[in-house]
Amino acid sequence: MGGSGNVEHHSDRSPTQRFFSTRVRGGVAVATAVLRIATGLVFVLFSLPKFLAHEYELAEFVRYGLPDSSVIVYLVGTLELGAGLMLILGIGTRLAALGLALNMAGAIATAGVQVGGPFHLGVAPALLFSMVYLLWAGSGAAALDRALATRFAPTSGRM
Repeated sequence: MGGSGNVEHHSDRSPTQRFFSTRVRGGVAVATAVLRIATGLVFVLFSLPKFLAHEYELAEFVRYGLPDSSVIVYLVGTLELGAGLMLILGIGTRLAALGLALNMAGAIATAGVQVGGPFHLGVAPALLFSMVYLLWAGSGAAALDRALATRFAPTSGRM
C-alpha cells in the first residue's frame, strides 16, 4: 500500500528500539497520542472505584462470575491505574496496552457475558480495539517512549 508517509517501517531497529518507538508520524501521531491519553484517563477513572468503592466493586465482580476475592479487585484496579498512567505519560505504551487489552478481553468475557448491555458490550470492546491499535502503533506524539527509543539507539563502536 502506498501512502501518505504517516507510517514508519522499523526493520533496521533493534527489538528494544521497536518496543519504545512509534510507527506513525504527522497528524496520525498526534491522533494516536490523543487516543493514548484519552484512554489512559478512562482507565485511571475506571480504577478509582476499585479502591474507593471496593465493596461495591467486589459484589460486581462476584456478579460477573469471578471468585469472591478482594485481591482480584485490587489487582485489576492496580493494573488499570498503573497502565492508565503509563498511557497518559506515553511510557511503556505497548506494555500498558497489552495489559489493558487482556483486562478488556476479561471484562468482555465476564461482565459482557453475564450482564451484557451497552457499557460491557460497547465501551469495553472499543477500549480493547484501542489497546490493540496502540500495541501496533506505539505511543504516537508527545510521549516519553520516544526519548527511550532514542536512548537505546545503537551508537558507533558499541556492541
